[in-house]
Amino acid sequence: MKIDSQTQAFITAHRNEDVRALALKYANTPSIDLTQALTQIEGWQKACEKLPSWAKMEGILYPPALSMEQCSSELTALYKCKIIDAFSKNHTSFTDLTGGLGIDFSYIAPLFQKATYVERQAVLCELATANFQILGLPHVKVCCADSEDNLPQMPNADWIFLDPARRSHSGSKVFAIEDCEPNLLEIHELLLEKAEYIMVKLSTMLDIHQALKKLPNVQEVHVVSVDNECKELLLVMSKRSTQQPPIIVAAQLFSNGNDPQLFRFTWEEELTECAYTSEVGSYLYEPNAALLKAGAYRSVARHWNLEKLHSNSHLYTSKSGQPDFPGRIFHVEGYAHFSKTELKTLLQDVEKANLTVRNFPQSVAELRKKLKLKEGGDTYLFATTLQDGSRVLIKCRR
Repeated sequence: MKIDSQTQAFITAHRNEDVRALALKYANTPSIDLTQALTQIEGWQKACEKLPSWAKMEGILYPPALSMEQCSSELTALYKCKIIDAFSKNHTSFTDLTGGLGIDFSYIAPLFQKATYVERQAVLCELATANFQILGLPHVKVCCADSEDNLPQMPNADWIFLDPARRSHSGSKVFAIEDCEPNLLEIHELLLEKAEYIMVKLSTMLDIHQALKKLPNVQEVHVVSVDNECKELLLVMSKRSTQQPPIIVAAQLFSNGNDPQLFRFTWEEELTECAYTSEVGSYLYEPNAALLKAGAYRSVARHWNLEKLHSNSHLYTSKSGQPDFPGRIFHVEGYAHFSKTELKTLLQDVEKANLTVRNFPQSVAELRKKLKLKEGGDTYLFATTLQDGSRVLIKCRR
């Protein structure tokens, strides 16, 4: 994909401006390819948020907006690099069988002596070829081919990466392993023959227990969230893996540069009971999104010496603070059972609050209306159920 000099000059001059305003203002400007220019401007603006290293490089070509919305971020790509490094520091060869925009590939490829990008769409291969040159990746090979057709004949590799397409032929979203393309259930044996390790990116909507039942040789599962929003579910498979059950890692990454929060556990550890309580202590703990998706409900309580409010509430309490807990930590100012007298006393000075419900029969909207509270402020309210079955409203501050 080539950009003529006038269009490139337009992109450079206007890349900090609103693309909708540019579309209206320059709609009848024949000297530039406006569609191409707006795609590049919008792509660069999105890259400033998701791919800062790419945004700093002049000449990078960007795909349409939807592709940029769906692609990996720099944070999650670098996290994949850390996973690979944790297994081995000696990397020879790597193949990405579902190259796409080449985001993950461009960050992982420098770890290896040889790296191959495989993608069936010619337009993406053309885009990737141009971008890899600008990104300084002379050792990579671009292969325009279908991943399933390429797999039987490809050379063996240390690592293979796949991000199966999660859209059906009709365009609707899918997340079951067998509905994605390629279907891992059909090719997993060949994958294990071709590489020492295979990393697979799957939908965060997928049930982890079901995925592990269907896919053998899984050594690690990584649930990755960014700023408390689940972004990726990564499975690392190995033909050498004899470890049962696999290690589960809940990883919370932060876009502001703060250190990630990591918690490692196994299903066996999760089956062990933790302490429960029907009394709320001085501190309340709300696990981050990665922990909740990973299912670290009991093990996290034992690790931080916390008491769980209820088996289904996934809120925790303690008398003393645990500042390194991976999630939100609140100082409890009081709590009330759902009687008019107790609620009136608890909320006597509260006009607005941030309301959360956990294991509670009413929605946030219903409860907010009942309590006549506006949204916002510095007060946090949690409506939940305690171990003895009683329902309470807990008043906190961060």
